[in-house]
Amino acid sequence: MATTNTYLNFNGNCEEAFTFYKSVFGGEFSYLGRFGEMPHSEEHKVSDAEKNKIMHVSLPIGASVLMGSDTGGEWAPSFVLGNNFSISVTADSKKEADKLFLALAEGGHVTMPLENTFWGDYFGMLTDKFGINWMVSFNEQQHQ
Repeated sequence: MATTNTYLNFNGNCEEAFTFYKSVFGGEFSYLGRFGEMPHSEEHKVSDAEKNKIMHVSLPIGASVLMGSDTGGEWAPSFVLGNNFSISVTADSKKEADKLFLALAEGGHVTMPLENTFWGDYFGMLTDKFGINWMVSFNEQQHQ
């Protein structure tokens, strides 16, 4: 069965926020990556102003993981204070990821189709017909 975690979006202060959350909950970041670490692509250009912003950070808290990023580029969800979160679903198989993604996308808007990514996940993003942002992923390396 898939697991869900909360994914928070920030307008340039993700690192500050997650440093604060780490001070509150303890622990260490299991991942912290910046937009400047992304492979260069004509589809997803990263400006010099965005290179040091957080592309993804994960902070394990108990059995769940608080995740986040700064918004980046025209391909990222628009930042709206108060609606700056997504539900991240980690599927147990590629087939389950496809099934969940297609069901959630029905009547909604796909912002990034499910595809293999440079960080190793099969990953996609969408906004469902109720306006909720979702991220669906599967990582084969974690299921071997």
